[in-house]
Amino acid sequence: MTNAPPFTTIIEMYHSVTSRFSREQRPFLMHKVDGAYRGTTFSDYRRQVERFAGGLASLGIVRGDRIAIVSENRPEWVVADMAIVGLGTVSVPVYPTLTPKQLEFIFKDAGITAVIISNPFQLGKVSKIREEVRSLKHVILMTEPAHDQPHTLGWSHVSDLGDAYERQHPGFFQESAGRVKPDDVLTVIYTSGTTGNPKGVMLSHRNMVSNVVASSSVIPFGPSDTFLSFLPLCHSFERMAGYYTAMSLGATIAYAESIDTVRDNLVEIHPTIVTTVPRLFERIHSRLMKQIDSAPAPRQKIFHWAVAVGKEYARARRRERLTAGLRFRHSLADKLVYSKLRERTGGRIRFFVSGGAALPRELGEFFEAVGIKIIEGYGLTETSPVLTVNRLDDYRFGTVGKTIPGVEIKIADDGEILAKGPNVMLGYYNNPRATAEVIDKDGWFHTGDIGMFDGEGHLMITDRKKHLFVSSGGKNIAPQPIENLFLQSKYIDQFVLVGDGRMFCTALIVPDFDNVKEFTTSNGIPETSEDALIANIDVRKLFQGEIDRLQKDLPHYERVRRFELLAAPLTVEAGEVTPTLKVKRRAVEQRYSYLIEKMYEGTS
Repeated sequence: MTNAPPFTTIIEMYHSVTSRFSREQRPFLMHKVDGAYRGTTFSDYRRQVERFAGGLASLGIVRGDRIAIVSENRPEWVVADMAIVGLGTVSVPVYPTLTPKQLEFIFKDAGITAVIISNPFQLGKVSKIREEVRSLKHVILMTEPAHDQPHTLGWSHVSDLGDAYERQHPGFFQESAGRVKPDDVLTVIYTSGTTGNPKGVMLSHRNMVSNVVASSSVIPFGPSDTFLSFLPLCHSFERMAGYYTAMSLGATIAYAESIDTVRDNLVEIHPTIVTTVPRLFERIHSRLMKQIDSAPAPRQKIFHWAVAVGKEYARARRRERLTAGLRFRHSLADKLVYSKLRERTGGRIRFFVSGGAALPRELGEFFEAVGIKIIEGYGLTETSPVLTVNRLDDYRFGTVGKTIPGVEIKIADDGEILAKGPNVMLGYYNNPRATAEVIDKDGWFHTGDIGMFDGEGHLMITDRKKHLFVSSGGKNIAPQPIENLFLQSKYIDQFVLVGDGRMFCTALIVPDFDNVKEFTTSNGIPETSEDALIANIDVRKLFQGEIDRLQKDLPHYERVRRFELLAAPLTVEAGEVTPTLKVKRRAVEQRYSYLIEKMYEGTS
C-alpha cells in the first residue's frame, strides 16, 4: 500500500505531487475530446494551474476572496480549483443543476467575487442574477465567449493574462502558496439539504488534508490506479476521494462524459477504482436482471448457479474454510459468468468505493458474489467527509465500516451518531447559530444520523434522526431501510415511504417503465404511455404483488397499506432529490400532497 506523502495543506500536496511526477508522460487527467480520450500530464497540469492563477491575480483577486465554480466535471474544474487554492482564496463549488434563484442565494451569502462557469447555459443563469449580486466582479467562461456576451472573460484570455502577470511578478504563485496555512479556509461547500436554504460548510486545509491522509492509509490507492470520475466534484465525497486523494498518490483521473455515459466510459477507460453512490449499483443490477430474465432457461440456470457459488465462496473465504471442490466450482463460475460481468466495468476494476447513501446489504452481497468488490463508507460534508469505511480485508455489508484514523465516534443516548476529529468543519459560513446547533461545547459534531456499532466495531446507520417517523399510534419508523427493501423489485425505480404522524404507511412509487412495459407486452396489455400504465388495473396488481412479497417479514406497523404510482421520475431539476440522489421528503410530500391525501381518504 502506498501512503500519501506528508503535507499540511492542499497546495503543499499539489507542489509535492506535481514535482514528483513532473517527468512522467502518463496522464494525470483524461477527458473526451472529439470522441476520443486525451490526457494532461502532471507537468502540463501544473503549468495550466499557475497560468490561470496569474490571470486571476491580474484581475485583482486577492487572498480571502470567495470564487465560485459552476461546472460539470472536467479538467478545467481542477485547474481552477488549485489556482484558487494557491492564491489563498476560497473556492465555492456549486452544482451546475441549480436554478438562478439558488445561485443568487449562494453568491450573496458567500459574497462571491468571481465565478468560473463551464458553458453558455450556465452563463445564461448567471447573467439573470448578475445585477443582484453586488459583490460579483468577474465572470469567466471555460470556453470562449461569443461576441454578444459582454463582461465575460474566456479561459484562454485569463490564462494569457497570467503569462503577462508572471513575467511582471516571477515566483508569485510559490510565494502566495507559501502563505497558505493549515487552518485557513480551503473551501465553502453549500450543502444541498432536504429543506430550506443551503448552509455553507467551511472546511480548512487541515480538515481536508486529515481526511485525505487517513483515507489513503486504510484504502490501498496508488500511482498505478486509474479513477473514473462522474460524481459531481462540487460534492465533498468526490472532491476528497476522487480528486485530492487520487492526486496525492499520483493516480490518473478520467472524467466520464456524463452520468448517462458511465457504462460506455467504463469500457473505454478500463479504470481500477470508481467512487460512486448506491444508485449506480441499483441500476446495474436492475439492467442485468432484466437481461437474465429474458435469457434462455439454460443461461438463467447457469447465472443463478454462479451467484449461489459466489456467495458460498465469499462466506467460506471469510471463515477461512475454502475447499478444493468449492475453489473448482468458483473457478468455473468465474470463467462462465463473473469474468464477463467484469468486462462490462472495463476488466480492471479493483474495487468501487460507495458513499452518499446507504448501500443495501443485498446489493453488496450480490456484487461480491460475482467478483466485484464494493467498499462502503460514511460521512458528511461537515466532516470532510469520511468518518468510517469498510476495509478490503475487514468489511461487513449492512455496515459502513470502522472509524478512520484520528476520528472518534460515540452514540448518544437517543441513538444519534456524534463525531469528533481534525476533519470536523470550522462551522457554517455566516451562520453561528446553525453551527452551535450541530457542534456542542465539547466539540462533538451531531450528525443527525441514527446508528449503532456491531460487536466488531462496524458502524450501522439505521436512519436520519429527522427522518424518523412517529406513527399516530406512537411507533417509531425508520423509512430508509424500508425503502431499500422495496427497491429490490425490478419494477420499482424510486420509492418514497409516507407515514409520519399517520395511522399507517403508504408509498409514492416511480416504476421502472422498461421492465413494466416488458410485463405489459408479454401479457397483451395495449397501453404504452406512462400515464396509461400507472392507471392500468393489471399494472397496479403487479405492484401490489411486489409490495406484498417484499414486506411479508416487516412488522405490521411498517407495512405499506396503500400506494400511488408516479408517471415521471423524481429529479434534481425539480428539486425533489439532491444531486447525490437523496429524496427531499418535504418537497416530494408538498408536490404530491393531493395523492398522499387520497391514500388516507376514509381514515380518521
